[in-house]
Amino acid sequence: MHCTKSSHGYQLTGDGGNFQASLTVHSPEEGIELVHIRLKAEQPETPPVFQLSWEHPIVDIHGVWHPGGCRDRGLKPDWTGGYTSKATNSAPVVCLFNGAGQNRMTFAFSDTLNPVVCKAGVHEETAVFHCSVTLFAEPASPLDSYEAVLRVDTRGQAYFDSLHDVQQWWSGLAGLQPSHVPASAREPMYSTWYSFHQELKPEAIEEQSRLAKALGCGTVIVDDGWQTANNERGYAYCGDWEVSADRIPDMKAHVDRVHALGMKYMLWYSVPYVGIHSKAWDRFRDKMLYTIDARGWGVVDPRFPEVREYLLNIYETAMREWGLDGLKLDFVDSFYLPEEKKHELGGGRDYVSVPEAVDRLMTDVMERLRAINPEVMIEFRQNYVGPYMRKYGNMFRAADCPNDAIENRVRTIDIRLLCGDTAAHADMLMWHPQEPAESAALQLINVLFAVPQISVLLDRLPAGHQQMVSYWLSFWSEHRDVLLDGRLEPYQPELLYPLVVASSANKVIAVTYLRTVVALNRDLPETVILVNGTRTKGIAVEADRNCGKRSFKIKDCMGIIVEQGTISMQAGLHLLQVPEAGSITLTSE
Repeated sequence: MHCTKSSHGYQLTGDGGNFQASLTVHSPEEGIELVHIRLKAEQPETPPVFQLSWEHPIVDIHGVWHPGGCRDRGLKPDWTGGYTSKATNSAPVVCLFNGAGQNRMTFAFSDTLNPVVCKAGVHEETAVFHCSVTLFAEPASPLDSYEAVLRVDTRGQAYFDSLHDVQQWWSGLAGLQPSHVPASAREPMYSTWYSFHQELKPEAIEEQSRLAKALGCGTVIVDDGWQTANNERGYAYCGDWEVSADRIPDMKAHVDRVHALGMKYMLWYSVPYVGIHSKAWDRFRDKMLYTIDARGWGVVDPRFPEVREYLLNIYETAMREWGLDGLKLDFVDSFYLPEEKKHELGGGRDYVSVPEAVDRLMTDVMERLRAINPEVMIEFRQNYVGPYMRKYGNMFRAADCPNDAIENRVRTIDIRLLCGDTAAHADMLMWHPQEPAESAALQLINVLFAVPQISVLLDRLPAGHQQMVSYWLSFWSEHRDVLLDGRLEPYQPELLYPLVVASSANKVIAVTYLRTVVALNRDLPETVILVNGTRTKGIAVEADRNCGKRSFKIKDCMGIIVEQGTISMQAGLHLLQVPEAGSITLTSE
């Protein structure tokens, strides 16, 4: 079958089989096209592969943004693969932008549950993008109807505004309402992962919690290790989720002691893994999606209702008996059916589709845990931070990037661009104790636009580092309303966001991560804060109008005032002598 519509030349192609396909296009406003596709069959059957394709001229386009791009924003030829997404991996959206950060075409797809392949590839002979969305490339559940919408935005606005509009569009679709975000999910946290790994002792966790609380943290996340005395860092001992007495002899008493410090307590689980050394192995060995024999564990099949109920009971019991405040649910993206296997029904399964079964599991997790604690926190890790995951969780953390401040910046901003009010969290921050304080401060400065998680042994930090951490966490807490909730403007994604600005009606915060010029091209509010996120002194700013006299305070990386006075902010260039990893606050007189 073959359907063609609209100026973009949209085509819906595929071996329709018994499916009747239709395609319609309408434009609710200038620069927006909504492409509706509908498939119908007389009775349920597995749909064949369908592809929705179109072309777009490569005119004034210099970069490509998609959720999994990270450090790669380059254009790809059309003979390469596209960007795969599903509920537990990435999201079906691609943004083509120019060198000024303006949107040239952003397209997004409404089906964020099932596997979808989005593509925008350069056709070498014609200098046009061959764009497509491919459906059912992986076997799907039998169905007799399917509907989805492609949203294409060619408005000439900032690329980040186009992405913001996409996340709002997704949030308004049926079944995609995001979870409530408790206030505690928006406070700095302490994580045990990099600082302890699996060598957990309750006394040590409690001492780090005490120190972290004094620095401004509100929650401790206890990671892998509490459930096993094995230190090989694999998952062959996962599955039973019973506390290892060698690690934490009395979990309830331990959690109570942390609570007494004023800290909340979250616990890590690797959701799909059952190891060969667990009691659960024999119970579920025939209910696996696949096994990793060389490593000694498997991934349970959530299409079995007893698998889902087993996991749900584990989480409910832990929340009730230990008084937990939330869960860190890891490796959700490992739920997939290998290519060599086909979807099956029967044998005790009540779902054919793995994504649909995962949706059932995670929906039930959030509903049942929220019944125990309406303010429960659920953390997911990149790349399972798409619109479907916002239903099940309220904290999205950057993928592991230990000691890599630049990677952490890029990953947190990537999350922020699509996560709406879901709390974006940095990967855990760590650094060497012999680092210069200015260098260590960059770990915090690079993630100012996300919730920080600290994972160093705080009692082993030198005094200068402790003062630095205390200052930047207090800075973050003081300005959280703008850093998390203000209008976010991350510039030049192709250069890894060297300048990021957040603003509200009465405050602008700009952080420069490269020797560049900060354009003050707006009516300035009462307070302007510029942060030097580099290892060189000075911030260059260019005002496009007379901003009048401003009082200023310049602070170093530990919050010590090194200079203050007044400055006349006339139109033109100004070089402000802000120390490396320091800041300047400009206040209207």
